[in-house]
Amino acid sequence: MKDMKTRSTGQIALENGIHMLFFLCGMITVGFVLCISAYLIISGLPAILKIGAKDFFLGTTWMPTATTTEASYGILPFILTSIYGTAGAVLIGVPIGLLTAVFLSKIAPPKVARTVSAAVQMLAGIPSVVYGLVGMIVLVPATQEIFHLSSGATLAAAIIVLSIMILPSIINVSETALRAVPREYEEASQALGATKLETYFRVSIPAAKSGIATAVVLGVGRAIGEAMAIIMVSGNVANMPRLFGSVRFMTTAIASEMGYAAVGSLQQQALYSIGLTLFLFIMLINMFLNVVIKKKEG
Repeated sequence: MKDMKTRSTGQIALENGIHMLFFLCGMITVGFVLCISAYLIISGLPAILKIGAKDFFLGTTWMPTATTTEASYGILPFILTSIYGTAGAVLIGVPIGLLTAVFLSKIAPPKVARTVSAAVQMLAGIPSVVYGLVGMIVLVPATQEIFHLSSGATLAAAIIVLSIMILPSIINVSETALRAVPREYEEASQALGATKLETYFRVSIPAAKSGIATAVVLGVGRAIGEAMAIIMVSGNVANMPRLFGSVRFMTTAIASEMGYAAVGSLQQQALYSIGLTLFLFIMLINMFLNVVIKKKEG
């Protein structure tokens, strides 16, 4: 009896220690988010206040190093380019990724599913600079030749590269969510006379909508936060967005100018403000999708 009590006390102490460890890990994660948020706000807000929110967010000219004219810090071209580029990548990548996940989880034979899954994993492991290099060597010249442009480094090329880059995140998470759907749901649907395809699209996908929405969030985060690959195929020019024009994303603006911006200068503070705007975009997208999911589940 004494050994059993000692063992029970030891197990309780171990469980309490593990619970405390999990709690600390959760608090550390929350702390990181709060620290990043506070740093971006402290570093970026002064530039917005100095430039003016209207001129900063709605200005169409970005010329922080102008010498003959007054410096301009309008980031509307960056915002619109990031929105259009991300939306285009999602419109292309999400349907392809979702259909691939349905194929792997419901239709494909085991050998084929393993082969395709291995290819998807390899796609996820490719560094972003390799995507940009292949896009610069293959996609950019092809775009220039097909559409008879002066330069193939355009928003269209960036959208294609981004749509390929978000596929692994969407496929992997969506496949996991679809495999987690109870077979009883599908069997009941087919017993009522539905075909397999009708069951997949009217039962399995709605049942896995929470996981699929998570996949979309990850894809959007990857698309809107990518810099290295995009800077190689988009032209990196601060123009208002056009599908076949050279553009600059918010991420590429930070990556291309932060290295030579003078420490403490208004240009550096404005780049921090762009980072703050980008961070807020991700937060708003997450909040919006979470609200949509809760409403549908309710």
